[in-house]
Amino acid sequence: MKEVKCDCGHVNPIGTILCESCGKVLEEKEKDKKLLDMRYEGSARRSQTYNKTIIDKIWNFFSSVKVGVWLIVITLIASALGTILPQEMYIPPIMPAEEYYEDQYGWIGKLYYDLGFHNLYSSWWYLILIASIGISLVICSLDRVIPLYRALKKQRVSRHESYLQRQRVFGVSQAEDTDQAFTMAKEKLKSKKYSIREENGNILAEKGRFSRWGPYVNHVGLIIFLIGGMLRFVPGMYVDKILWIREGETKVIPETNGEYYLKNDGFILEMYDKEKDKEVFEEAIDKAGMVAKNYQSNVTLYKKQGDTVAGEEADLEKVKDFEIKVNKPLKFEKFALYQVDYKLNELNKMSFALTNKKTGEEYGDLTVDLNDPQDVYDLGNGYKAEVVSYFPDFEFDENGEPITKSRVPNNPAFVFKMFTPDKPDGEISFVAIRQTIEPFGDNEYKMAFKGIDTKNVSALTVRKDLTLWIIALGGVIFMIGVAQGSYWNHRRIWLRRVNGEVWVAGHTNKNWHGLKREIEAALDGTGIKVPEDQLQNQSEKKG
Repeated sequence: MKEVKCDCGHVNPIGTILCESCGKVLEEKEKDKKLLDMRYEGSARRSQTYNKTIIDKIWNFFSSVKVGVWLIVITLIASALGTILPQEMYIPPIMPAEEYYEDQYGWIGKLYYDLGFHNLYSSWWYLILIASIGISLVICSLDRVIPLYRALKKQRVSRHESYLQRQRVFGVSQAEDTDQAFTMAKEKLKSKKYSIREENGNILAEKGRFSRWGPYVNHVGLIIFLIGGMLRFVPGMYVDKILWIREGETKVIPETNGEYYLKNDGFILEMYDKEKDKEVFEEAIDKAGMVAKNYQSNVTLYKKQGDTVAGEEADLEKVKDFEIKVNKPLKFEKFALYQVDYKLNELNKMSFALTNKKTGEEYGDLTVDLNDPQDVYDLGNGYKAEVVSYFPDFEFDENGEPITKSRVPNNPAFVFKMFTPDKPDGEISFVAIRQTIEPFGDNEYKMAFKGIDTKNVSALTVRKDLTLWIIALGGVIFMIGVAQGSYWNHRRIWLRRVNGEVWVAGHTNKNWHGLKREIEAALDGTGIKVPEDQLQNQSEKKG
């Protein structure tokens, strides 16, 4: 395929509709049109020129605006479907996700899991959709902005007659003193902030060319925004996890590679007083019963010293004490810990006594840590209790078998095997709150409930976001592009001498009324007739 040489001598790339230099129509099918399509200045776009190799076909596919719109629509639909059922990170860790979705939601849950919607926003196909939108934006922009930039940069002042005649605003008139008329018009256009170029006595007045790049600046902002969003799935770039920590408990902070630990020194909950806060919260207190005024976790942050092997207790150095309140997070390095929720009086420990059912005699007490129960409790003198099974959140399934709904001790139940000197083989007893079952008949001994200990639990969000500045930068650039394309116009006015006549033409990418008003003001008093709006005239004739 050869390049196209115009009569003016300029060599244009293959596929050029209007000569980049003089504006002459180069394609026969365009010569019959009364007005020119000026969106891309008739420049040669790669997607409309090459279609042979696989690279051409990929380029042409992604350069289509329709393809880009459909990719966005599909992504939005997929994102909406991802909200129908909870994502895997939010389901209770009581069973594998594959079983949980089917167990809780039936065949819909199974289909949801099989299609990958349970972990949608980090799934490979969702990331491919996001990447495809980014690729579409890049190719769409390059396919249009490079030829447009080249055409605007190479445009001559003295445009071809056919180019001027096919502009929407065009007119021919006579002027008694053309030189003086052009001088007056030029000064007035300068006062309107137009940049003036002259060639062979002809004038090109132009302003606001930078507004043509607004949509492409938008694309750059969106691409940066998408990159920031995709970086959230890179390990270490983004963390948003919940840390439940009980009073007195010390836990490693997630995603800190075991380097930082947090101890919950105590939880404080303050409620609004109906008498003291009567004016503001009386109605809310009457409706809700209680309204939280403040809830906070008093914590101590520790940092691990040196290296430890598996199973060895870490050597912790205190960093600082802090009161975490709502909207007052604990910050360290790139992390922030926010107070988001709490749970009062969670079951923590249960006490039992191995007791003879007939005599009521006790042979030893044991206290079970509901979050870390031992396998065997030795009560001495040949008496001991073995924890055969533990169900932190107990219920019976459809087959009458005991299961646990979660790992949180909301309704603890135990299967104990009790060993005594006279019962060396042991007796089995199922013990739950207010419930004791002896599956193998009547026992001589039982685990008698003695008491319970509770603790408050704090829910802290562990957050780290190294992508926020990238996303913010993309948003700022996008808004710059919106302002650039919305509040400014690219306007051009041509004044050319043709065989003793003065030809005036004008073009803008929007706001034609403003352009016509500025042309009228520039030609006022020059003797040059104001050009007509050819599109408006056509509409009036049809009407």
